[in-house]
Amino acid sequence: MSATSSIEWTNATWNFLLGCTKCSAGCASCYAVTHVLRMAGNPNPRVSAANAGLAYRQDNGLLNWTGEVRGLPDRLAHPFGWPAPAKVFVNSLSDLFHEDVPVGFIRRAFDVMRATPWHTYQCLTKRAGRLAELSPDLDWPANVWMGVSVESQPYAPRVDRLRTTGARVKFLSVEPLLGPVTLDLGGIDWVITGGESGPHARPFDPAWALAVRDQCRAAGVKFFHKQNGGRNKKATGRLLGGRTYDGMPDVIPAPVPPARERRALAARLVPEAGGTVALPMA
Repeated sequence: MSATSSIEWTNATWNFLLGCTKCSAGCASCYAVTHVLRMAGNPNPRVSAANAGLAYRQDNGLLNWTGEVRGLPDRLAHPFGWPAPAKVFVNSLSDLFHEDVPVGFIRRAFDVMRATPWHTYQCLTKRAGRLAELSPDLDWPANVWMGVSVESQPYAPRVDRLRTTGARVKFLSVEPLLGPVTLDLGGIDWVITGGESGPHARPFDPAWALAVRDQCRAAGVKFFHKQNGGRNKKATGRLLGGRTYDGMPDVIPAPVPPARERRALAARLVPEAGGTVALPMA
């Protein structure tokens, strides 16, 4: 959990869920499982307890999830404590639409996002089927951006599911980009591309991302290239065809209420927080 983020397209992360299960090719080298396993050994007992038992190292040395998805309802209060508007990546260490997340808990998260219109929330899922199933039962605030991951062509049908939702802004995370993709961008507002990073990074060809850029140009869709990936993403950088791409939908500005009002909202919507909106570590 952090009021800042090193992810290029967001400002903060909000993790009121921890844990997941791998469900498609893009999950193979999931950064989140590495982070959660590391945080399970954190010297802060509250941090280690939140992360313990969610990830493990397999006999072959690769990391995996245990399958438990853990809800931390007190963390729903955190956005009330951030004093400045932010773009917030929702559940960077889990998936809001995982099949084990109760619908009531998802609705509570939407209630908080609706009550904090000064923030812009970026939700991303690989569970496009459940997203489409639940969308009619969710009240979509204008400050919620909804995205799906499309790491390669076999997962392009997720875009069709996203299109059916009530989100005002719909986006695609074409990352880790594992091969060339052709996308139907009708009704899509934003596309992010990026190569895989880390010790097990799979090959990335900039031509794949350039082709997505060209599709976005033709469709009038905002385009953002996050990284070229590789074992050392800092070394490979963000330049694509000699330049950076930072396209992003417009944010709807909203005033931030005084701290007193934000505390009252948090107490009403998230009584588990005990009246506090302090921001602990993840």
